[in-house]
Amino acid sequence: MFKQRIKKYFLKKLTQLIKRGMFEIAKQAEIEKNNYNNSVAIIDPTARIESDAIIANNQNDKAQISIGKKTWLKGQLLVLAHGGKITIGDYCFIGDHSRIWSSKEIKIGNRVLISHGVNIHDNAAHSLSASYRHKEFKFIFENNTHFKDLKINEESIIIDDDVWIGFNSVILKGVRIGKGAIIGANTIVTSDIPPFAVVVGNPARIIKYATEQ
Repeated sequence: MFKQRIKKYFLKKLTQLIKRGMFEIAKQAEIEKNNYNNSVAIIDPTARIESDAIIANNQNDKAQISIGKKTWLKGQLLVLAHGGKITIGDYCFIGDHSRIWSSKEIKIGNRVLISHGVNIHDNAAHSLSASYRHKEFKFIFENNTHFKDLKINEESIIIDDDVWIGFNSVILKGVRIGKGAIIGANTIVTSDIPPFAVVVGNPARIIKYATEQ
């Protein structure tokens, strides 16, 4: 009986030490992640950056990514090495697995809600030339670094205040989404959307206008 009590005591202590150690590791990892994020972007102290969010700044200028107050990031922000800028306003939400990738400029206003699985890209990703695409891939593969001489037809994206973008939607280069517009789930936006329009489909079409502004 005495031996069982001793065994239980040491098992309890060992479990406590393991839990404490895991807590300290997780705490240190969070500190390191926060330090990294603040080194690659200008982040308001009140913003919430989830542990699985990704901020990838391939430039040596943290001013190329800025996140406003009370904004909640769960997805990915990325600017390419040869160019790109992302500005996100106050009280915005970027959901899980959403990707905002810039090589020109993406401006997001205040109180913008971006659901999960949304893709926002201000470029065509690759050249229309097959030989140039191969040149790009070969350079990256052989040098394990960024290819800066990209020809990807970049055009800025502007998303005005109070826009709501539904899950799995795609916002392509050169568009402006007007204030208060609603982008339905799985919608592909290839041209400008007027303020307070509700759009769905591929390509996006207006089905009505929001009555509450």
